[in-house]
Amino acid sequence: MDKNRLAPTPPMGFNTWDCYGAAVNEEQLLSNARFQAENLKDYGWIYCVCDIQWYEPTADCYYYHNFTELEMDEYSRLMPAPNRFPSAANGKGFKPIADEIHSLGLKFGIHIMRGVPRQAVHRNTPTKTEGVTARDIALQFSVCPWNTDMYGVNYEAKGAQEYYNSLFELYASWGVDFVKVDDIANTEFLPHKPYSAEKEIEMIRKAIDNCGRDIVLSLSPGPAPIDHAEHLKKYANMWRMSGDFWDTSEALNHMFELCEKWYPHVGTGCWPDCDMIPLGTIQLTEILPEYRARKTRFTVGEHYMLMNLWCIFRSPLMFGGEMTMLDSFTLSLLQNRELLEINQHSSENRPVASDKEKAVWTCKDKDGNTVVALFNLKNEEQEISVSAKDLGIDKIEAAYDLWTKKEQPINSDKLNFTVDGRNTRIFRLK
Repeated sequence: MDKNRLAPTPPMGFNTWDCYGAAVNEEQLLSNARFQAENLKDYGWIYCVCDIQWYEPTADCYYYHNFTELEMDEYSRLMPAPNRFPSAANGKGFKPIADEIHSLGLKFGIHIMRGVPRQAVHRNTPTKTEGVTARDIALQFSVCPWNTDMYGVNYEAKGAQEYYNSLFELYASWGVDFVKVDDIANTEFLPHKPYSAEKEIEMIRKAIDNCGRDIVLSLSPGPAPIDHAEHLKKYANMWRMSGDFWDTSEALNHMFELCEKWYPHVGTGCWPDCDMIPLGTIQLTEILPEYRARKTRFTVGEHYMLMNLWCIFRSPLMFGGEMTMLDSFTLSLLQNRELLEINQHSSENRPVASDKEKAVWTCKDKDGNTVVALFNLKNEEQEISVSAKDLGIDKIEAAYDLWTKKEQPINSDKLNFTVDGRNTRIFRLK
């Protein structure tokens, strides 16, 4: 199978992590899907992804319950907890939810941790391969440092590939279109590096290719190692460039550095991932009351900076806020067709200039027009200039602002604009 055809453009959608952490339930997931279908599907936001620990019955907040009981089938495979996902009862799994999400015209995704449940290993429960138990395929020293659910899979063990095959056969039977695999992209977390990560990625790729359903493969968390770029491009559709991205100026500034490093590896079916978009209302299940159900800390200007960078870099776009609580301004950011076209259908995307105070990026839109984005990383306004020559053109006649929808004449061999502090401008030139 050509895995690149599964994600010819950067995937766009919604993920539950930023708003619900480990504790999302069926009602919350589906209410976001319905809002998404009504307000964002026509703009390309088509994936609805249920993030981590949907198999944990006692999950009730943003954080994990260490070594707790997990919902599991007779073949050592994790299942949705029916008390949180009632339609999953009696072995139905996520199929009823996937069916409803598909009926809305959306695609359904789930999060998994790499490996085999520790619970299954400790109980020595069967796998679908006759005579092979969970204990037989576990790599006991390969554990996640921030989550206690899983052991890594020993790729050399009999039944190891078959176990991953059985997982993705199950997900295919549910109607899953997208799988985010965690604890696998940042090899610094893993023992026996890099081989435990690389081999499990390869097993997962093979399991997807053999499952009978098109499933996009996303790898987390970052930072993914740049020296593994070719391996990631061969086996995955998207992979995280950073750790969890949250709403701070420092994290946003760092993303410019990561995009500058990773942009040569952006291409059809291969999408370095800036991570979810933490805008709107987030952290609804946070324990600390001062952070619970809070508004994003990004300023208005930083909202535009994030959207412009994610789009001109061509990152996957996964919105993380609670959609049913979206304000009109944030919704308008997600409905800018001209900007989203840059994300989905531009080419020759590259940085032109960057330092600690500013950045300039350019690309060609689907019609071959030059697009340029100016980013002011300082707190004070500053003038940002770029020459036509540096953009690969002879002269700039006019600049059309993709946000204000206004055009102004330039008639110069240089673009020169004053940009407010912590803000950005993006133009289509002619």
